[in-house]
Amino acid sequence: MESAFTIPFLERIFQSKFSFATDIRLLWKGRESFEIVFDALRGAEQMICLQFYIFRNDETGRQLADLLKGKSQAGVRVYLLYDHFGSFGTPRSFWNEMRVAGIRIRASRPFKWTLPFHYVHRDHRKLIVIDSKRAFTGGLNVANEYSGFHLRMRRGGWRDTGIILEGPIVEELFNTFQRSWFTWGGEKIEFNEMRKTPDTTTQAGDLPSKSPSAFPVRGGIPALPIFVYSVKGRRRMRGLLRYSINRAQASIFLTTAYFAPSLRMARALENAVRRGVDVRLLVPGKSDIPAASYAGRAFFTRLLKAGVKIYTYMGEMLHAKTYLFDQSWSIIGSTNLDYQSLMYNDEGNVGILDDGFASHLSEIFEEDLKNASKIEHETWRRRPLSDKLKEHFFALFRKRL
Repeated sequence: MESAFTIPFLERIFQSKFSFATDIRLLWKGRESFEIVFDALRGAEQMICLQFYIFRNDETGRQLADLLKGKSQAGVRVYLLYDHFGSFGTPRSFWNEMRVAGIRIRASRPFKWTLPFHYVHRDHRKLIVIDSKRAFTGGLNVANEYSGFHLRMRRGGWRDTGIILEGPIVEELFNTFQRSWFTWGGEKIEFNEMRKTPDTTTQAGDLPSKSPSAFPVRGGIPALPIFVYSVKGRRRMRGLLRYSINRAQASIFLTTAYFAPSLRMARALENAVRRGVDVRLLVPGKSDIPAASYAGRAFFTRLLKAGVKIYTYMGEMLHAKTYLFDQSWSIIGSTNLDYQSLMYNDEGNVGILDDGFASHLSEIFEEDLKNASKIEHETWRRRPLSDKLKEHFFALFRKRL
């Protein structure tokens, strides 16, 4: 049977063109991930663009701020875009110190008294672009719980996933940053020295639907930027996720920090099991937002009954968002499977169509399952009545959690 995950099909569903990467590196160990990202930033020569939902002034935030101030004073142009809601607790003095060092800073989606209900829309994207040569995206924010710094205080770190990419897709990601920067009052970013890869004239449609299985692959790895910042964009992102679930033929491995699906998505997962697909869902065992966790657990009974395999991560807080279909099509980024992400947030992801990358992501998923507990249907039915009541109560508000 022909795979539904080919470049033409996916481009038609998302209504956007594939680019490609020459190299992709998966980051999934908190402290190590930050060390790799910080090292990449230290090597910047001309420009750094950063976009984060949360940027705190804790030890991790101050360490990054000091690095950026040093690069700015050395002549590197630094642009920083933070979400107003996500970074609400970060003091103005912290931003001012960075501005004094020459860093250009803007806030996305600030609160407006004239449009108070628009504050539910948040910029949840995480993106770093360095010299147009390298880009990072994923679920990580800039705070101690993500970097593992606070492990010294004997508190649990968070389990998250990100990727570093090289190649023509970096310029595509820079363009998404520039659009956001301009939207929130930033000046046009002139960067005439944008590095051009000799292969950038290659069209995505000319690429093979799957590159060789070795990982990392050095060559043309088909990669689709899935960065959305409008009602239309979020609708296309939801359509791509539904298409991926509905067309998977063998396996669906979902890892998400917040799970509160629509009835349509729940039915899609149930239907996938009925046609013989191995559907596995990994969610946090303990969430930093208990109300959202209870709202999602209200769906567990029907999903378990349908045959969906559900696991709760028993290690540190699970914050990763990775989706793997048929061991070939992967999506990694900031989007959770809840209403806030799918209906209201600006989100940033990259889709990778490559067997080798998918194999590596699958290995990480299996490794996570070693630190997870599988929920059995009969055991779940016997959970405390108090939990059932909380689930039904918070499920009433799942569209606003």
